[in-house]
Amino acid sequence: MSGYFSEIISGGKSLVVGMSITLKEFFKPKVTLQYPHQTVKMAERFRGHIELIENESGEPNCVACGMCQRACPSGCISLTSKSVEIEVEGKTKKKKVLTSYDLNFTTCSLCGSCVESCNFDAICYSKEYNLASTRKEDFHFDLLKRLKERNS
Repeated sequence: MSGYFSEIISGGKSLVVGMSITLKEFFKPKVTLQYPHQTVKMAERFRGHIELIENESGEPNCVACGMCQRACPSGCISLTSKSVEIEVEGKTKKKKVLTSYDLNFTTCSLCGSCVESCNFDAICYSKEYNLASTRKEDFHFDLLKRLKERNS
């Protein structure tokens, strides 16, 4: 009979401890976000897909050297350029101009080799985290086109 009452007292004590924790948490501020209307601020070290960085004139910093393409172990980066003659201080010089910068995010391992190998600060990680699709074509990005759309 004493075991019966000790179990009731133990259960009552457990109930009081549980309800005190619930009551304490009830009055704390809520941390839930209403997702489509509110978004999460991503941490500084978050690695999304890569993005091109622009200079003051709105053009990409990329000089089309191809170091990011060579450093990528997945082979998910492809870029093309063309040679253009420009006139600087009365002299004609040849310069490479980026014509396309494509990223196949389906094979990207987010290792960071491309960002580390870029000597011109032309690419960085994006903070875009909400990438969801059932089609793999949606994960083939033309980063030059995205940069132009961002500037518009």
